[in-house]
Amino acid sequence: MSEAGAVEVGDKYRSHMYGEEEKDTEWRHGGPPNYDIVNKLFEEGRTKAWPKGSLEEVVQNAIKSWEMELSHKTRIKDFKTINPEKFNFIVNGREGLSAEETLRLGSYNALLQSSMPEEYRRWYKAEEESFESSHEVFRKAFPRGFAWEVVELYSGPPVIVFKYRHWGYMEGPFRGKAPTGEMVQFTGIAVLKVDEKLRAEDVEIYYDPSELFAGLLKGPLVSIDDHQVQVQVRGSSSSSCPFSKGSE
Repeated sequence: MSEAGAVEVGDKYRSHMYGEEEKDTEWRHGGPPNYDIVNKLFEEGRTKAWPKGSLEEVVQNAIKSWEMELSHKTRIKDFKTINPEKFNFIVNGREGLSAEETLRLGSYNALLQSSMPEEYRRWYKAEEESFESSHEVFRKAFPRGFAWEVVELYSGPPVIVFKYRHWGYMEGPFRGKAPTGEMVQFTGIAVLKVDEKLRAEDVEIYYDPSELFAGLLKGPLVSIDDHQVQVQVRGSSSSSCPFSKGSE
């Protein structure tokens, strides 16, 4: 999922942002992003600081670079972190997405095209969100970004298996739910098949999206927007009110 903020030179955790190899890159927002704010969040909240040059650090930075490309580059031909001909993105055992499909959906929608309880699907349906709307929703909820780290590395290339953690502070609203100021996080397992250049080919992600939404929906409802109106219509009977404790 996206970690970013918005343009400055150099990033110690991500490559493929600057230099001669990026001179013809098409950037979604006109230039490479600035990750200073979320990098600070990452450094303050990570559970482990991997030794420089360790395989754990290499894998972590490679995934951060891939997320950066997915969120900020508009053409697959500009990606340096994947093998576009073989790339396949699978979430929780669902049908895989090609590189172009993943780019069209964006990181949030690609990850959230997953089965989860109806009480959470009422608040977010990936198939109804665009790349832009999905990023806007989560950017508002996590104004300091949504940090990501490798927690444990179980095997090295060509098949890399690791546990990861995603976290941020809900300091903005989500679908009319009030900010709690609390940390929202989830963990998962990833299995990556990579080529000799460490470019991703098969990516399998396993996690429970309920961990994420349980944190986002803890606060009281403070406003009604078009989304809440649609939710209310879908669950209009008094016995199944979407604002009951079942969806808090």
